[in-house]
Amino acid sequence: MKLDHDACYRAIVTRDARFDGRLYIGVCTTGIYCRPVCPARTPKRENVSFYPTAAAAQEAGFRPCLRCRPENSPDLTVWNGTSNTVKRALALIDEGAMDGETVDCLAEQLGVGERHLRRLFQQHLGASPIAITQTRRILFAKKLIMETRMPMTEIAHAAGFGSIRRFNAVFQTLYKRPPSALRRTRQNIHDNVSAASDVVLTMSYAAPYHWASMISFLKKRAIPGVEWVDRHNQYHRSIALDDCQGTVRVAFDKNKKCLRATIRFPRVSSLAFIISRLRRVFDLTADPVAIDDHLASDARLAPLITARPGLRVPGAWDGFELSIRAILGQQISVAAATTLAGKLVSQYGEPLETSLKTEGLSHIFPSPERLAGADLRSLGMPGARAQALSALGKAVLEYPGMFSAGQTSAAVIERLKALPGIGDWTSQYILMRAFCEPDAFPTADIGLMRAMATKNGQRPTPATLLQQAETWRPWRAYAALHLWASERG
Repeated sequence: MKLDHDACYRAIVTRDARFDGRLYIGVCTTGIYCRPVCPARTPKRENVSFYPTAAAAQEAGFRPCLRCRPENSPDLTVWNGTSNTVKRALALIDEGAMDGETVDCLAEQLGVGERHLRRLFQQHLGASPIAITQTRRILFAKKLIMETRMPMTEIAHAAGFGSIRRFNAVFQTLYKRPPSALRRTRQNIHDNVSAASDVVLTMSYAAPYHWASMISFLKKRAIPGVEWVDRHNQYHRSIALDDCQGTVRVAFDKNKKCLRATIRFPRVSSLAFIISRLRRVFDLTADPVAIDDHLASDARLAPLITARPGLRVPGAWDGFELSIRAILGQQISVAAATTLAGKLVSQYGEPLETSLKTEGLSHIFPSPERLAGADLRSLGMPGARAQALSALGKAVLEYPGMFSAGQTSAAVIERLKALPGIGDWTSQYILMRAFCEPDAFPTADIGLMRAMATKNGQRPTPATLLQQAETWRPWRAYAALHLWASERG
C-alpha cells in the first residue's frame, strides 16, 4: 500500500486522531515507530517514513514507541483498503490459524496459493502473514505487561511464545531491554478486579463510538442466563472454550476512548482469542468517520447519522449461537424471541460453574450436540422452526468449520440457505453479525421497509429497498443499523 508522504506528514504534525490506526511513522534517527498521535516532538520530514501497519514498520527494522504505545492503537487494518481475501486471512489469524501452522496452511483455508497470499499481504499491509502474526503477538504481550499483574511466564504463554526464553529474547531484541524492565515503567494497572483470576484489558476504538445504541441493541436481545446488561450499562456473558468455562464483562470508557474487558477464564492461552471475539462483538475495527461520511451523502440517512455518530454493527460471540437466535426470531418480536432463547438455554444449556455464577449468568449456551438430536417442539414453537434448529445443529456437527472466518460471503450464504428454515433474511442477518460483513443487508426486513416509508406511509417493496440501498455500498449493514435504531426512537 502506497502512502502519500506529504498527507501523512501533515497528519502527524497536527496529531490528527483520525489517522490513528491507519498509519505508523518510522523515525530513522531513533529507530522507533510511532502512532500519529504520539506526544513526542514531531521529527523532521526527511527523517520519517510511513507504514500502513505496525508489522510493516517492525519488518522495516523499527521498534515500538514506549510513549504512544502502538499496542493501544485502534486496529483499523481491515479498513485500510484490504482485499476480501486479506480480511478473511486476518480474521483467521485472530482465531489462531497461524499458531503452529505455516502460511501455506493459511492459504489453503482461504482457497488461494501461498505466493498469491504473500503478494496480497505485501500489497495491502506492507508485511508478510508471518510478520503480521508475530507483531500482533508481541504487541499483545506488551499490553499484558503494561495492563495486568500476570507473571511473565503466563504472559509468554498467553501471547503464543513457545518458551519464556524465546519471549525474553524477542523483547530484548525489539525493545532493547527485558520484559521486566518494561513492567517497571507502567503507570496504570487496573485494580478493579473482583477475583484473583480476573484479567482487565482495554480495547481501543476509533472515535466516535455510539455506545448507547450498541448496549441498547445487545440488552434487548440478551439471552437469559447467558447474557445480561447491568444498571451501569455493562455487558456480561458466559463463555465456553474447549471444555473450559468463564465469564466476561465489558464497560465503556468514553474519556480514554476504549472498552474495558474483565475476563475470568482459567486458561491464559485463550486470552488473545477472547479479546479478538470481544472486538468482533463490539465492532472495534470499524472506521466510523469513513462510514458516516459515505452514508451521510444520502439525504434519508444524513439526519440518522447526525443523531448517532459512530454507530456500530453488533457482532456475535459465536456463529452457531447467533444463528439459533436468528431462527428463533423469525416472524416474531424481539421480546418473544428472547423469551424462547431463555427457555432453550434453561432446558438444554450446560449450567455455569458455581464460582462463575452471577446475577443474570447461569448457563452456557447449548452446544450443537445438545440441539442436534433434541425435540424442540416442547419449547412452544412451530414444528418447522424446531426442525430448522435441529438441522442447524446437525449441519455444524457434519461441518465444524461452518462458521469459520475464512469463508467467502457467497459460500456462507449458499451453505446457510441450503438448510431448512433459513432464507435470505436469516442468512443475511447471520452474515451481518456472525461474519461481520459490512455490506450484508436483510432486504425483506419489515423494520427496514417501515423506516424507509414515505411521508404518506407507503413502504417500499423489498426490490425497491434493495435498489435504494445500492448507494450505501459497501456499508449497507451500517445503514440497516441506523434505520433500525430510528425505529426504536
